[in-house]
Amino acid sequence: MTKIDPELKKKLLKESQTPFKGLRRILWIAFSGSAFLGLLIMLSKIASGTEFQQNNLFIQLGACVIFPTLLIIDRNKD
Repeated sequence: MTKIDPELKKKLLKESQTPFKGLRRILWIAFSGSAFLGLLIMLSKIASGTEFQQNNLFIQLGACVIFPTLLIIDRNKD
């Protein structure tokens, strides 16, 4: 049996417990940015007096809450 470096073993064990963590974090950041940009555009349309659907505003607000929350939950627990 080959000896594995303890640091490498620790890194591999951590990766096996939380696979694709880096990719998930990038996606949460991208989705959060998109949600906030969408909300900013929607608020500018509201300020200009353009009609809007209230459901769309609630969806944007929900996305602005959910995606950053998922990013915080997914942070390192070290």
